[in-house]
Amino acid sequence: MIRPVVVSDRAVALIGPARVRRKDFDLALSYADAVVAADGGAERVLGLGRLPDLVIGDFDSFNAGGRIPEDRLLRVDEQDSTDFEKCLERISAPRVLALGFLGRRIDHSLAVLSALAARPPGWCVLVGGHDVVVHCPARLALDLPDASRVSLFPMAQVTARSEGLEWPVAGVDFAPAGRIGTSNRVTGPVVLATDGPGMLLILPRRAFRPLLAGLERG
Repeated sequence: MIRPVVVSDRAVALIGPARVRRKDFDLALSYADAVVAADGGAERVLGLGRLPDLVIGDFDSFNAGGRIPEDRLLRVDEQDSTDFEKCLERISAPRVLALGFLGRRIDHSLAVLSALAARPPGWCVLVGGHDVVVHCPARLALDLPDASRVSLFPMAQVTARSEGLEWPVAGVDFAPAGRIGTSNRVTGPVVLATDGPGMLLILPRRAFRPLLAGLERG
């Protein structure tokens, strides 16, 4: 078992190598008290005017040598996991806010989504330029504006129930190569319930705060 090296009572901001907007970074820091960079994400953190508390990865894309103290670098040479996974395995915190992982590389984004589905529901929130993504917990209540986009993407066979969506999902057998639930719409207070793990919830980027509020309520 891998022992955590980053331990926090608050959220941890995890920064990847894809583009991170200043306002998203500042918003994450309003919830987090530690900043971890995944390998090449160190350049992003430095570019945003912050020194990462720790850089974790195999360092195949690390170009910040000399600008970050050695005691803030943790090299993990194994190649059986991505840098995103290496970081998640070494963080112990109530929640991880991950920015800079949804970029132009589809294979990288799919690897990140696969790792997200393998982690506890609700624990890690991915923040991209257009979307926020979370592994949906067993029950989640959200206050979202009417007509907001709500997409459900299964990473395993799973069923769900919903309130407040234009197209209710009760009775639908979701599966990765079968039925999926993209581009539903909000019609009222939203409640989602799943019968097991494996459902990714994808919302517009502006839903970041309502999503965190819903996760905090449990």
